[in-house]
Amino acid sequence: MSRYDPVRASLKDGEHYAGMILGKNGAPDHHVVLLPGDAQDVTWAAAREWAAFSGGELPTRRELSLLFANLREQFHRVWYWSSEPSEARSQLVWGQNFTSGIQTMYGRPFHGRARAIRRVADE
Repeated sequence: MSRYDPVRASLKDGEHYAGMILGKNGAPDHHVVLLPGDAQDVTWAAAREWAAFSGGELPTRRELSLLFANLREQFHRVWYWSSEPSEARSQLVWGQNFTSGIQTMYGRPFHGRARAIRRVADE
């Protein structure tokens, strides 16, 4: 039995296993599960609220890269919000373009799309 089997076995209807994010600076590794549904035409604040209401969180930039690599077909070919504001300019937030794969920043009032994930600690 692989270390991924328990996570895959716990998937609920509509969820997709994206893969594992390796911890950085001593942080533990975790698995990423894409939750069903998406939010359209939402600001960053609304995207965060929607993700929480959906039982998850917005993905980090690293998690968006994993989702682009492994589950691109589950996304529309548009731009999606991340959970990470820019360190240099707090009014900007990172996101992922699911057409080209690039990550770029938009202002918090921009209306984009969002997907929610849940994280499962690696055991």
